[in-house]
Amino acid sequence: MTLPIAVCVSGRGSNLGAIIDACANGRLNAHVVLVASSRANVAALDRARRAGVPSAEFAVTRATRAAAQAAMARAIREAGARLVVLAGYDRILADAFWDELGDVPVINIHPSLLPAFGGLNGIRVHEAVIAAGARESGATVHRAHRGTLDEGEIVVQRRVPVMPGEDAEALAARVLAEEHRAIVEAIALFGAHPAALARP
Repeated sequence: MTLPIAVCVSGRGSNLGAIIDACANGRLNAHVVLVASSRANVAALDRARRAGVPSAEFAVTRATRAAAQAAMARAIREAGARLVVLAGYDRILADAFWDELGDVPVINIHPSLLPAFGGLNGIRVHEAVIAAGARESGATVHRAHRGTLDEGEIVVQRRVPVMPGEDAEALAARVLAEEHRAIVEAIALFGAHPAALARP
């Protein structure tokens, strides 16, 4: 059975592109039923439209977060998604989102070897890795749950050595390549093992 997934985005859509490509070339037995964005006019929405994937904007501000995310969760359920993938989604999910979503599982991609450097995002993760003198970094896909941030059961981790003298941008580029692999691998695991879709 092909796994229907929703992908939540906020920016360039790099991981979304990896997912769409993997669905198209048969590496993933899944299809994206909805791309939901927290921002208007981002590259991820263009990527979805080029692929013919339904997409919608649920613009989030501090004042509208709960209502926008509740609407997003309703749209995800109505699209028939059985897995939600946070692929660069840059907002904390409000209780209203979880209330509306019900039992649909959620996974998130983070550019570090969690639990190390959790709570950071973007280039700040890689700057912190280098500042700490870490010898390796990587990408983690984990379950996401109400009231948590960069926590939850680890589904997939992929490791990347930190090269001597490299800067945060260079490390970020190498980690991103592993993010693309990790997110596809994690979705494939859920598709191959339907029991994993149940709440832990």
